[in-house]
Amino acid sequence: MLRRALLLSLVVLLVVPVVVRAQPSAAPETVGMSKERLARIGQALNGQIEAKSFPGAVVLVARKGRIVYFDSFGQLDPKTGSPMTKDAIFRLYSMTKPFTSVAAMMLVEDGKLRLGDPVGMYLPQLAKLEVAVQGTDANGKPTYTVVAAERPMTVYDLLRHTSGLVYGGFTRNEYVKDLYAKNHVGWAGVTPSEQLEALSKVPLARQPGTAWEYSLSTDVVGRVVESVSGVPLGRFLDDRVFRPLGMSDTAFHLPADKVKRLAQPLLTDRATGKPIVLHDVTVAPKNDAGGAGAAGSTADYGRFVLMLANGGQLDGTRLLAATTVRHMASDHLGDIKPAIPLLAPGYGFGLGFAVRRADGLNSLPGSAGEYNWGGAAGTGFWIDPKEQLVAVLMTQAQPGAWQREFRDLFRQLVYQAIID
Repeated sequence: MLRRALLLSLVVLLVVPVVVRAQPSAAPETVGMSKERLARIGQALNGQIEAKSFPGAVVLVARKGRIVYFDSFGQLDPKTGSPMTKDAIFRLYSMTKPFTSVAAMMLVEDGKLRLGDPVGMYLPQLAKLEVAVQGTDANGKPTYTVVAAERPMTVYDLLRHTSGLVYGGFTRNEYVKDLYAKNHVGWAGVTPSEQLEALSKVPLARQPGTAWEYSLSTDVVGRVVESVSGVPLGRFLDDRVFRPLGMSDTAFHLPADKVKRLAQPLLTDRATGKPIVLHDVTVAPKNDAGGAGAAGSTADYGRFVLMLANGGQLDGTRLLAATTVRHMASDHLGDIKPAIPLLAPGYGFGLGFAVRRADGLNSLPGSAGEYNWGGAAGTGFWIDPKEQLVAVLMTQAQPGAWQREFRDLFRQLVYQAIID
């Protein structure tokens, strides 16, 4: 079956040409934005570059389907001093997750996958998992009891991060954190089978469906996509998403002829003085990590988010139904609480994105229904359906919560440029 699927995918590659399209641009005032006010974005980002937050950046802002601001700042590579270019390629880290979520929803639309399906239907290694339930002893210290999962994790749980899986560096369940480290549970440097085998040996941190916890869930979504489609995740995305949208610079492995366009971080972290080391996308990965492994350009990601903003289609190419995009961009947490303080105030989570629940409830501007996500190395995007606005920020910086400093600054400057 796998051989037949690989042959079919090869046929798709042969008959589907790479389409490279430029998105229409417009004078900002024609779509209700101010050119003068948009210029404040560059001034602020140059200030961040001078402060050694990052060496360079590329940003894209579009409203009503037209690009009104697309510019580059600073350096592509601080080691060589080469200037940043608009076609620079960035490690996307968790901005890979929306690609994988879209892939899963395409299979849902194909009738090959249901959100309510147990993950074990597709990945038998994860069919029967236990849960490390946290309690406290008489002295208030945490204790852990390993019990059977009350129900299987579902594909729906994976997409909204309620599976019980975690990231070892984020979780507050110390028992599970230690086991992740001992069993080398992660996404980099392992094959798909090795990743699943490691996950099968470690209990969940929560009962499925009971808490939101950012995790390896989207990596497992990628494994589900591979199981259902019969091809590697990167091949599926290239066939069904990247090539149809003309995203010619987006992949899990950067070919040699594009390495010179790969943006680099500062040599050392401004806070600790330690070297900054980011994921190496110039070496073919052992697995296509659906939660963190892709790299791509700003223009490519702009086309992807414009497709979502347009209800699943762009330039006559439809990837998803508008109803599916609305479902993905709806809050799917309700009363489910976050287990870690990663979601911004006023936000829930959909099927691949954080989703704003109200116009207020957050210090930053935005509208109810806006959805977004970012990557560990300083990339970020959001889509505001009410304002018909999309924005993409690309840079390469030391991972950490401190990045909110420049991400928040970018957001407030985009919104202040709306004048109608």
